[in-house]
Amino acid sequence: MSDHSIHHAHGHDALHGHTHGDEPGVHYSLKDYTTGFVLAVILTVIPFWLVMGNVLDPAMTRFVIMGFAAVQLVVHMIYFLHLNSKSEGGWNMMALILTIILLVIVLGGSIWVMYHMNANMMPGMGDAAAVTGHGNHDMQ
Repeated sequence: MSDHSIHHAHGHDALHGHTHGDEPGVHYSLKDYTTGFVLAVILTVIPFWLVMGNVLDPAMTRFVIMGFAAVQLVVHMIYFLHLNSKSEGGWNMMALILTIILLVIVLGGSIWVMYHMNANMMPGMGDAAAVTGHGNHDMQ
């Protein structure tokens, strides 16, 4: 058996650090993971600051937080799950598109429910605190 055939029999690619699952041209580095981590931290800290600092009115804060959540989801998919058009022959891009469609449906539905929640409450539900005596009055 020649030296060349031994390399093929024992996995020539494995000797050079390649496996059959690797995609040509798709390499992830510590820099990519660090970039993803820093973006994730920033996209977490800003909404936390908005809520704790009471910077915006509550309705606007909800929309801003949902926007940051959507951006953070995309950051996680790109930097940590490696969903892009190069990997898996483009199937990962299809998964990304499906995820974005589902995200739009879930966020849109959530916004719709929160916006219409008061209009769809049963009549008199807003006065429940006054009826039970637990309203906002000074306790002596």
